Amino acid sequence: MASRSAPRPKFDRLIRHIARYVHDGRSGSARAMRAAHLAIVDSLSCAFEASALADCRRAIAPIVPNTIVPHGARVPATPWRLDPVEAAFATSSLIRWLDYNDAYYGETVIHPSDCIGALLAVADWQSRTRIATGKAPLVVHDVLDAMIRCYEVMGQLALANAFTLDMRIDHVVLIKIGVAAVVTRMLGGTREDIANALSQAFLDGQQLTVFRRGPDAGARKSWAAGDAAARGVWLALMTLRGEMGYPAALSAKTWGFNDVLNRGQPLKLAQPAARWSSSVIENLQFKISYPAGVHAQSAAEAAIKLHAAVRARLDKIKQVEIRTHRYAHGILNRNGTLDTIAARDHSMQYIVAIGLLFGRLEAADYEDVIAADPRIAALRAKTTLIEHAPYTQAFYDPQKRANPNAIRVEFEDGTATDWCEVQYPIGHPRRRKEGLPLLKQKFEFAAARVFAEKRRREIVQLCGDTHRLAQTPVDDLLDLIGST
Repeated sequence: MASRSAPRPKFDRLIRHIARYVHDGRSGSARAMRAAHLAIVDSLSCAFEASALADCRRAIAPIVPNTIVPHGARVPATPWRLDPVEAAFATSSLIRWLDYNDAYYGETVIHPSDCIGALLAVADWQSRTRIATGKAPLVVHDVLDAMIRCYEVMGQLALANAFTLDMRIDHVVLIKIGVAAVVTRMLGGTREDIANALSQAFLDGQQLTVFRRGPDAGARKSWAAGDAAARGVWLALMTLRGEMGYPAALSAKTWGFNDVLNRGQPLKLAQPAARWSSSVIENLQFKISYPAGVHAQSAAEAAIKLHAAVRARLDKIKQVEIRTHRYAHGILNRNGTLDTIAARDHSMQYIVAIGLLFGRLEAADYEDVIAADPRIAALRAKTTLIEHAPYTQAFYDPQKRANPNAIRVEFEDGTATDWCEVQYPIGHPRRRKEGLPLLKQKFEFAAARVFAEKRRREIVQLCGDTHRLAQTPVDDLLDLIGST
């Protein structure tokens, strides 16, 4: 008797729903496209700023120097032309390096623009390959559409699942998931292909988040997103070579994602995938003024506001109180020895001390030369973080998505400042109109750090024109923002 193969089971429901949205969903509303335009411009700001740092360039340099990749993808602010996996690593790491790119949060905090380096790299490689065969290149509009889809996948999962605080894995797992799915679509994959790639991303070993937390905070947090983005591209390419997927990647008893990492509980969606569109990208928080952890943005703003009131009495400070929400208290409450930049920019105490002392917060303020100022350690030792229940409620409230912090400084003579409260930092959607001119300034300043004046003007003019940028071939954009 001839043997019969068992029918292949259906993919887990969540994988099917994500694959359907990525493949078939509508994502291109005018509002979403405007938000995507802001996100890509802001991300290039971050990449330009980071490209000037020796540690960053060393980390993202090609593994094999002087490699020439036919039709290779360009890496912004560098002369490199790399394969799409290595280019995704380099470009996403540039965007993420300074912890200055956009954020979105619910049960998990993510930086959705961590995916942009992968999407740009793949689109550039595709465009150059298409041109070589007589076809039209992709245009930036195609990247913006891919961004909207990728942001939505990552954000919807982040809203409902505590990957960091409960599963204790790093949030970049969501970058890998989103990139694997969306790049598979960009490269012509079917809905089944997207499900296959998604299952591979869930099966992968996930990054532990120790490199962001506690005494081991280090430079890996600047390239972990690039690593995840590159892995997502690689999984998409493997899938399109014909690699099989694993339908029960989430639900398999004992060995599946849910049992191993989520205490046997299924992953949740904040809303049914059939209703997904572009809400995540439309409700981003940009980090416009301060290179710091997202939950420290309002604290930095409050500390800088208090600078004028305390600068003449810094040696008379008895204590600094910070009211914050649960997520910030769990992630940024870090005192003691802070030996690295990575530890300092994730310490609320350090960030507030800089704001109070100097009335500013810049990337250079995390360097050893500034950190050696003994006044910083003295202020940190006098600073306490307190979880304030109304702030936690406002943080998790989907109608508010506030990111509140408040600071009060008490002096040795018993006097004190008023509480300086910031509910919504400058880059929050509720302050979008106020933030847009500053976002533009951030981009212009960053471009000036890298490019000569003529090229800088071309870049600023192109990226400031929403319609013109959207219609620009991707390879033309990458040639313009690369270096020779």
